[in-house]
Order: sequence, then C-alpha cells, then structure tokens
Amino acid sequence: MTALLSLATTPVFARFLKPFQRTRSFKAKAGEGRLHGHIQLKGVNANVLDVKISGSDTAGDLAIFEQTSLSPGKGTPLHVHPDQDEVFYVLDGKYVFQVGDEKYELNVGESIFLPRKVPHAWTQVADKGKMMVILQPAGKLENFFVTMAALDHEPSKEEVAKIFGANQMQVVGPPLKLD
Repeated sequence: MTALLSLATTPVFARFLKPFQRTRSFKAKAGEGRLHGHIQLKGVNANVLDVKISGSDTAGDLAIFEQTSLSPGKGTPLHVHPDQDEVFYVLDGKYVFQVGDEKYELNVGESIFLPRKVPHAWTQVADKGKMMVILQPAGKLENFFVTMAALDHEPSKEEVAKIFGANQMQVVGPPLKLD
C-alpha cells in the first residue's frame, strides 16, 4: 500500500491527478462561433447558437453561448437540468421566463439565474433578440444544440424529449405560452 501511495506522488503520475488548467487564452470573435460555426436549431425553435466557450475548453466546468433569437413566441419546453445552473443575460430584445412557479420579464441588460433541478422555460417576446447563455458546469447542452441542428427533419415532440434526455435534461411540461 505504501508503494502505491508513493507512486501517486511521482511527477509522471501526479500530472494525471492535477486539476485541468488551461495555459493559453483565446478570443471569441463577435458574430462567430468558435466551434461548430453557427448552430441553427430545429424542433424547439429556429434560433442560432454560437459557442463562445465550450465545455471542452474548461474540462466541463463552464460553457458560454451567444444565442440569436429568431423565433418570437416559440420557446423551450418546460425542462430541468439536474446538474447544471444556468444564467441568461439579455443583449437585445425581450423575453419571458418561467422558473418554478414564478414568471419574469427580462429586457436588455437584465439577467436571470436558473438553479439546477428547478423546472424552467422561456420564450422570446420581441421580434428579434440576443442572449448570452451560461451553464455551470457545462453539461451536455452544447451536444444538444449540435444534435438538434444536425437533424434532417423537424423532430416530433417525442423525439425532442428523447434528445433532451440523452443530453442530461428532462422535459417536464409544454413550452411557455405568451398571454
């Protein structure tokens, strides 16, 4: 046992036990996605996502996306992220969010925190909109976006729910409707 513990402290072995640390910075250009180009969604809405910071950049600690909203009145189904907190920051337009039993209206410059395990949905109110979407930890939302964009058809509600499930999210209700 002592030999095994001392092996873990050798320089070669110890580097595998160190936490991930990026040693070089990078720039995410305006109007561009660093990975995957512009991700054009299908199914949930027709919004475009640009990856600014990927979960692969941070060993899964964080992901940041810029979302250009092209679908007024067509938002996400009520869903849950069991392991991720989510933050939205409105850059342009107007949105309505449901978080648990509460509803919030967000305008330019406002943000909202969505805690993990709390059902939430949102929809775009204005004709155009843009938000920063931040997940911590990153989870599999990036893969969800890429999977939805790669479909060669508009998916059924059942297929959407299945893709949500395969990416660490659960659909628990219908999309948020505007009053």
